[in-house]
Amino acid sequence: MEKIRVLQLGSEDWSGIYKLPENIVWEYAESFTEQAEKAYDLVFLDRTPLEEEMEPLYHAAKAYTLFVTEKAEVNERVEWLCKCRNAEHIKTEDILDFLSTEIKYYYSKPYGEKCHMTDVSIAHGFTGAVKWNGNYSVELCGEYGETLKQVAYWRCNIFLEEGKTIDLWLEYDKDPEVSISLTVKLFVRGSISEVAGQWEFSEEELKKIIRIEQEQTEGVLAVSLHAKGQGRLRIIALHDRISRGSHGYFLPGGERYVASNREEIFCYFDPGDRKPPLNVYFSGYKTAQGFEGYKLMKKMDCPFLLVSEPRLEGGSFYMGTEEYEKMMQEMLKKYMSDLGFTSDQVIFSGLSMGTYGALYYGCDIRPHAIILGKPLASIGNVAANEKYLRPGGFPTSLDVLMYLNGDTDEAAIERLNNRFWNKFDVADWGKTKFIVSYMIEDDYDPDAYNQLISHVQSEGVQVYGKGIHGRHNDNTPAIVFWFSSQYEKILREDFGRKVRR
Repeated sequence: MEKIRVLQLGSEDWSGIYKLPENIVWEYAESFTEQAEKAYDLVFLDRTPLEEEMEPLYHAAKAYTLFVTEKAEVNERVEWLCKCRNAEHIKTEDILDFLSTEIKYYYSKPYGEKCHMTDVSIAHGFTGAVKWNGNYSVELCGEYGETLKQVAYWRCNIFLEEGKTIDLWLEYDKDPEVSISLTVKLFVRGSISEVAGQWEFSEEELKKIIRIEQEQTEGVLAVSLHAKGQGRLRIIALHDRISRGSHGYFLPGGERYVASNREEIFCYFDPGDRKPPLNVYFSGYKTAQGFEGYKLMKKMDCPFLLVSEPRLEGGSFYMGTEEYEKMMQEMLKKYMSDLGFTSDQVIFSGLSMGTYGALYYGCDIRPHAIILGKPLASIGNVAANEKYLRPGGFPTSLDVLMYLNGDTDEAAIERLNNRFWNKFDVADWGKTKFIVSYMIEDDYDPDAYNQLISHVQSEGVQVYGKGIHGRHNDNTPAIVFWFSSQYEKILREDFGRKVRR
């Protein structure tokens, strides 16, 4: 079982008072004046810290993991620490319950995934039409009967570790005449027949995340979809994630935004020292769900915002419906407002797919700088290059093209390209710096850097970049090194900040 590292600062050691779960590594400190080698998963402040303890505590506690009891006087310095770490206050009478039931959600290694479409099987009893839409969805159309019965199931069993909780989220679309339910069975590990638990979730319950918890048994979850009625039923995605309970998504404090079509956006905001700039990092393509760039952003000591989206196989380039994109824009502006920052106190950044998010929503915010590694701008061309330039290299690009345009022909390619450039060309980039590291022989979007230069017409804009020989995925370490070094340069020269090594 994964260990959870906890620091308690106070006059009395709680480990001698409360019974702790076996996986807790408890460190009690009467004083804390030296900086820890690694931040703790949880920090409890049970007395007023001394001035010389403030800086070590700032680095020892991660955002959303600092808990302060009533024994700690919230003076000006402690209030600053609480704001920088989004601390929570905990009452003495609630400590035992928290240690018994909530501390398990502060594990250090988050994980989430989407069950692949190839793992979806259609029940033998279904006699209607079946249509597969690439890796995006499978669509059923026909009669399902008057009572709920199995129409599909997932062959990928989901591992449930003892003491952990799994969150399930189903993306689907259907006609009003079709009713559905989801059945989940927990099989004891190593057995193909011993069932340790079974749950049935109605359509009403599926409006929220399904939470499967089993304290004593380790095993695998088998999931199946049931339906009744008549009409169209589209199965889009089944997501499973190790739960944080009520404490966030993927990371403690991680937030989740959901559109009416059940598509999600995730973000994680760390206030840092609440001084400019706000560094916004858009995750790249990733099949393992969660946030990318945490360590890179964390070491800069600035406020930062991580953005991630789990659609298709590893992301859909942050584009979507008008509702979805408005949700993204409002989320970005929310954290700028929380800090009281203007657009010239914001940096957008990303690698590969993340560069598209940085550029696309950069058109709305027009930040001080946009820092990019392996930029992608003409996503229609990225899909077109799958046929000759990069056969079998990134088939998800074809799903993106089909999903956003409903076709894969030349007209659809052009529409998807124009979706970006039409937005980019009307933005005023006069106060923005573009810092770009790109692959010279890129096989995804070979012309992205040159097109960015040719499309930037605003007076006063700055563009500089570095080309590295190779295809899109040939030398990521060199891209990341230049990307991070330019980040540090901007922070140092434009904001007077030093970055920890």
